[in-house]
Amino acid sequence: MFLAGDIGGTKTHLTLFEVKGETVHLIREKKFPSKDYENLETIALEFISDDNHSIKRACFGIAGPIKNEKCIATNLPWVIDAAELRKILKIESISLINDLEANAYGLKTLPKNDFYVLNQGDQSSKGNKALISAGTGLGEAGLYFDGKDHHPFACEGGHCEFAPRNDLEIELLNFLRKKYEHVSYERVLSGPALYNLYSFLTETGKEKADITYEDEKQAPIVISDKGLKKESAACVRTLELFSSIYGAAAGNMALKFMAFGGVYLGGGIAPKILDVIKNGSFMKAYLSKGRFQEFVSQIPVRVVLNEKTALLGAAFYAKNGV
Repeated sequence: MFLAGDIGGTKTHLTLFEVKGETVHLIREKKFPSKDYENLETIALEFISDDNHSIKRACFGIAGPIKNEKCIATNLPWVIDAAELRKILKIESISLINDLEANAYGLKTLPKNDFYVLNQGDQSSKGNKALISAGTGLGEAGLYFDGKDHHPFACEGGHCEFAPRNDLEIELLNFLRKKYEHVSYERVLSGPALYNLYSFLTETGKEKADITYEDEKQAPIVISDKGLKKESAACVRTLELFSSIYGAAAGNMALKFMAFGGVYLGGGIAPKILDVIKNGSFMKAYLSKGRFQEFVSQIPVRVVLNEKTALLGAAFYAKNGV
């Protein structure tokens, strides 16, 4: 029996599964609202308390950097320690990996119909892969190709400084500098970033504020909904700006990782706004790399549609004792 978890700022998704031969059987799964709990230990104990099975290994993919088997979660007030988890949960082998690293392992488990192809590229090309995922935060990971297999590794590129590409984005950067000491890509590419973009467009008079919401936390849901339904001009433009910046960031990943094997869009946002991403602004920005436009055009770009990819990756890691 194995325990796998996808730990994010919004939800903690846990599952128990067993392996018979080469087949993985899901035993039980449950989602928990992360911010309603003081720590991961409390959630995990609640999840496994009614189960009599002996758990052999566990792996948790966590939104945050892992160092010396410890993680200070990026969007949660949690410190997660593998050694403490082993004692409390009474599981001998527990691994902590970055959530984007878990997503990258999850790519190995997905069938072709779990991807939407934005750019065919050169399908025969082999090489490194790159993964960028906008959700509660912005995660990035690479998959190094050794000539036979891909080896995921985590990074924190989502916290690099946002690099504006035109006058509008320069104005956006200056607008956000009044709110944040450090304006990272996560401030313009994440769930909370939708509110930042909408605020910029409306407070600078580029669009009229035409929606209502209870608070800043609810705003991204409303913005996404009204934008997709085309019920708000400001929300439509917000999603278009988001898609364009996302495309530019994905193109940066293609260049930085020499990702001949493909660039993947993970996270929860891309599948939800796929109609916007497909309309051309994403790929236009992705391809806008000057002398290297032809280079990035040869790289496949795919949207990951399976929302359980990180959980599947954590399960893969636990099962294989990577």
